[in-house]
Amino acid sequence: MNIINKLTLRHLKENKRRTLVTIVGVIISVAMIAAVATLGVSFLDLMKRQSIADNGEWHVQYKNVTAEQLEAIEEEENNKNVILSNDLGYAEFEEAENENKPYLFFKGYNPAGVEVFPVEVKDGRLPEAADEIVVPEHLLKDTSVDYGIGDELTVEIGERVLEEGSMLLDQNDTFQDERLQIKTTKTFKVVGMIKRPEWEPSWSPGYTMVSYIDQEEIAATDSVSALVTLEKVSKSLYKESQNLAEQNGIKRFGYNDELLRYYGVTDNDNLQTTLFSLAGIIIAVIIIGSVSLIYNAFAISVSERARHLGMLSSVGATKKQKRNSVFFEGAVIGLISIPVGILAGIGGIAVTFLFINSFMEQALGTTEKLAIVVTPASIIVACLISSGTIFISTYIPARKASKISAMDAIRQTQDIKLTAKGVKTSSIVRKTFGLEAEIGMKNMKRNKKRYYATVFSLVISIILFLSVSFFTNNLSRSVEMSQESINFDILVEGSNGDISEFEPWVQLEGVTEYSIQKNISLTSLIEEEKFPEGLPAFINQQQVELQDGRYPYYVNFYGLSESSFKKYADKVRTDSDGYQNVEQPRAILIEDIAFQDFQSSKFIETKSINANPEDTIELLFTNYETEEISSLGNVEIGALTDEIPMGISDTAHLGGLDVIVTMETLDHLLTGQEESEINSSLYLNSSDPVLTQEALEEIVPSSTYIYNVVQSRERDEQMIMFLSVFTYGFISLISLISIANIFNTISTSISLRKKEFAMLKSVGMTPKGFNKMIHYESIFYGLNSLLIGLPISFILMYLIHLSVRETFEYGFELPWLDILFVVAAIFIIVSSAMLYSISKIKKQNIIDGLKQENI
Repeated sequence: MNIINKLTLRHLKENKRRTLVTIVGVIISVAMIAAVATLGVSFLDLMKRQSIADNGEWHVQYKNVTAEQLEAIEEEENNKNVILSNDLGYAEFEEAENENKPYLFFKGYNPAGVEVFPVEVKDGRLPEAADEIVVPEHLLKDTSVDYGIGDELTVEIGERVLEEGSMLLDQNDTFQDERLQIKTTKTFKVVGMIKRPEWEPSWSPGYTMVSYIDQEEIAATDSVSALVTLEKVSKSLYKESQNLAEQNGIKRFGYNDELLRYYGVTDNDNLQTTLFSLAGIIIAVIIIGSVSLIYNAFAISVSERARHLGMLSSVGATKKQKRNSVFFEGAVIGLISIPVGILAGIGGIAVTFLFINSFMEQALGTTEKLAIVVTPASIIVACLISSGTIFISTYIPARKASKISAMDAIRQTQDIKLTAKGVKTSSIVRKTFGLEAEIGMKNMKRNKKRYYATVFSLVISIILFLSVSFFTNNLSRSVEMSQESINFDILVEGSNGDISEFEPWVQLEGVTEYSIQKNISLTSLIEEEKFPEGLPAFINQQQVELQDGRYPYYVNFYGLSESSFKKYADKVRTDSDGYQNVEQPRAILIEDIAFQDFQSSKFIETKSINANPEDTIELLFTNYETEEISSLGNVEIGALTDEIPMGISDTAHLGGLDVIVTMETLDHLLTGQEESEINSSLYLNSSDPVLTQEALEEIVPSSTYIYNVVQSRERDEQMIMFLSVFTYGFISLISLISIANIFNTISTSISLRKKEFAMLKSVGMTPKGFNKMIHYESIFYGLNSLLIGLPISFILMYLIHLSVRETFEYGFELPWLDILFVVAAIFIIVSSAMLYSISKIKKQNIIDGLKQENI
């Protein structure tokens, strides 16, 4: 080791506090980079495992391949495993009780396919021959059919088509006005029962029956789908699979895009750019905060060592040697900090995973757990980025060190070059705050580099904390807005207006309240004199033409069961008996609405319609297939209210009406209309929503939609907590770097000013005046950082607000509590750093201070 490097090491040892602060700052930045890399790799691993659990592990699919083409696929060098599957087709299911699920769907797998795809046996065994099948349990639950093990089933299997020559329909296409083209007749033996496959969509028209494919029995004329698992997954798979398909005449092939995306492989360049951009932004923020600290530390180190470097120049040290001494200092700090930082980052993420895994399933809807995955690539990336950060931080100070001449270093004129104009302060400062404030402000102007470094660290902390906290608050507010008008726990949706099936379900244990409803979308032409405030301006904006001076309102038309309507009428304080005559229909209108005036950017509360009880409105039904509009007759307004019935959450906005009648009135008015346009719903409140949902799932048909609002709300809250853990953890670490930077800069600056402080004391500055000067400097640092940081934060917060306004429209409000916290925290941090530094030099002797030329 040469003499210059030895001097560098001695300098690091003698300045233990500054060296320790720098090392801690580098450790934090390396830990964050390692944590981000580990989190990214671990999260992708989770998504891979979840995708495999849901859809099987395969990468490329070749459709409708023959035995000869299959042989060519198996011979491909990179193919690890070949799974065979075959959509045998659909058969009419005469016993079907759900008109939207009228088929049996037959799908075959070879043994490898049954292992890879999630098929869970409830009873019996999996098929082992081509004439064996397993039956899904939801078929037995939805119908009166009871296929037992050993039963035989003979079916005519065909393809779903809309018309001759049209594209074939599959399980992802809902049942439509279609027909079945019969291709073959087959007999199967039932050998087991399975759980409903995860890969069967809830809207699919066929119950999935899983059969067996024997590869050796595939005839030359048969065709199957081959799903390939690759040995090495890379972007070249797209070209390789295309070449294989072209060489063997395979016309249809596709990819498991979801799984490949988690491998970082996608043919969508825009998506890949987005993913890398997001990762780049996170790493860039870490590097900016880290460079701020590390650069400042090395810049201060060069300032402190200026006299040493000048002396070395006087005895023959070259520019390269002086520059390399700074790089050597960075290398020493890196060798200590990088290994410790990587271990700290991985350890921190491991502890975080232990905490969040308890609610991961609810937050992300996954069945798999997060596990720490550390790859050589992630470690290398963390090391390279960390090394690059240290190099960037040391480069400018190293260049500066190489240019220090012997005379400038001895005179110490290289850091501070002043003019009278450069340190001139306003006379207002002295008159208002006194001489101490003026001296403090002059010092900041005299030491601009250190001043800017400190202010920059403070500004970064302000911006990061406020923008992240605002983003998290917006998430919480969005969840509240999406849930605040929901006054039920569980929604069960029926079909075609049939509510007869609901009656037994309201008797389930735990149900405390229920509401049975039918609803349909109608229109009504409303006269101009009944327009509420804001509607004329809205009509002008939308450029809608009035029809004979009337505006076409959309109408949410609800029919409540007898008990539900009576409860609602009592809540509205109107007599429910007055709404029972279907020949003279009466309705309750929800009158109060709120809307946003985009011109003034204000929310305005107004009426949905300017009407009075006993007024009438005409209801119009539109047949969208024939585009014919027919009148359902007039409905008298019995009451106007702002009360919302149980279950109605999506209320009408400006230009719309919510009209509530009895179920009998709705049925009477809609006599002869298409039942497919009518929706039926059951809303439940329960003392234990989870148990009630489980009970419902046991007895309701699988095609019936069950929505547990409580679970959804909890899932949203868990997602917010999940995001908050990472966002606030991230901001905390960045703030630690910034605080370390502030303490390092201020304390070193105070230490370098020992001679200045001794001189001020020697000319009569009292301890009180000295403390006053330090306090004013703290205030100036805090005020300047707030004057820069707050406006930038406000801009970023408004941009975040604009990004969520497409979904949640609410006024922009500044987070005043967070702002007050930031203001207080900034002054506390700066004052603490100042006071800590002053306490270290408070007892110094004036004579010693005047003699001292550097620390």
